[in-house]
Amino acid sequence: MFDPTVFENLKVAFENQLYDLDTLDRKIDIINRIDRMEMAIMSREFALQFRQAGRSAVTAEVQLTASLKDLAAEILEWKGETPSCSLRLRFAMKLHHVDEQCKQIEQMMQRIWEPDTPATQTISYIYGEPNPIYSNVIELAFSRQINEEQMDDIEGLIKHMLQTLAKLEELSP
Repeated sequence: MFDPTVFENLKVAFENQLYDLDTLDRKIDIINRIDRMEMAIMSREFALQFRQAGRSAVTAEVQLTASLKDLAAEILEWKGETPSCSLRLRFAMKLHHVDEQCKQIEQMMQRIWEPDTPATQTISYIYGEPNPIYSNVIELAFSRQINEEQMDDIEGLIKHMLQTLAKLEELSP
């Protein structure tokens, strides 16, 4: 009998809540889905990208990953290991005034998330453009792994993501 891994159970929990927000509540539009088995390093990755319904300036992504070690520890029932996976959140948007907007984003992320590790903002642009539009990817990586004990936290986490999307929309050009 096949028992789903912690990764699979968390993936399904995120899918259920996010697809309900898309199809039933119409609060978001899911725009991309990744469900990958990386054969080179035997890891798993799942990601769902979405944006506020009817909006397109800011996207959000929830990403779960499980390394070979994470999966092996669970499947082989290693003693002293707690089955878990990594969670990362990303938001992407365009900017015109990098210094001003990045500072506002940093403060807003701190207020909403109160993270142990500050969010990182990665800025890119096309060199040589006369009036560049900057792309900003804001990433929250959590200092600890998650497991099924955090299943009840998913709804609150998604609410925080929706709040972040709304605030970032206000800051977008």
